[in-house]
Amino acid sequence: MSFTNKFGTEDVSPYQVHSRREIVGLLRSMHERNQLVTMQAAGGAEAVVTSILDVDEEAGIVVVDRAPSNTLNQRLLGSDNISFETVLDNIRILFFSNKMRECLYDNLPALYIAIPPSLIRLQRREYYRVTTPVANPVRCTIRIPADDESGAPGTTVIVTLKDISGGGVGVIDEKKMLDNTIGRIYADCRIDIPGGTVVNCKLQVRNSHDLTLTSGKSIRKVGCMFVNLPSAMLAAVQRYITKLERERNAKATGMT
Repeated sequence: MSFTNKFGTEDVSPYQVHSRREIVGLLRSMHERNQLVTMQAAGGAEAVVTSILDVDEEAGIVVVDRAPSNTLNQRLLGSDNISFETVLDNIRILFFSNKMRECLYDNLPALYIAIPPSLIRLQRREYYRVTTPVANPVRCTIRIPADDESGAPGTTVIVTLKDISGGGVGVIDEKKMLDNTIGRIYADCRIDIPGGTVVNCKLQVRNSHDLTLTSGKSIRKVGCMFVNLPSAMLAAVQRYITKLERERNAKATGMT
């Protein structure tokens, strides 16, 4: 199975897990925690949020929930390269399958794949979160398209980044304007990094917490994961993280 869709020419072999026991253990942890998993067919423009329904080691299969659309399900069933991605204990985990089939689970339609022969546990420095400076805030513009079904018009929400990593961002939604439903994907986002760098990205809501400030004001912090972040955009994020770390290290050692 090729990993080029996610990593380009990067060597991910140091992060691969081949132990059947460990792979099954990680998959079962995702199932037991009802972890949201992003599923996507190679070449498909739309990712699907799913969850693992069962891990049957004896049968050698992983059962996952279906996509909400029959069109998406057919695309997944017809693909020979399906990727799965989640975050478990702050570690990015990816696995792949070259064949997906239909089944019934608890008398309801579901999908299944063979237990993957390997998966990737990506725990690297660039995925550690760093807090963004209050004095020079980072803004994120999130465009919300119109909803034809409800008649709600399109709008733009501007939020401030609380923290950032190569895997995602935490944003402060002061007016609680974002739909913070876990798994919600915002496809048109723009992060303006100080210095003129722009990161265009797709964000998926992973967690949400309401916080009360000392002033009594209630705000919301929303944790979001990057979805299929292009390598050029990831490089820009990493450069900014490195810059913040250098500045803080210099300040800590009295060099500024």
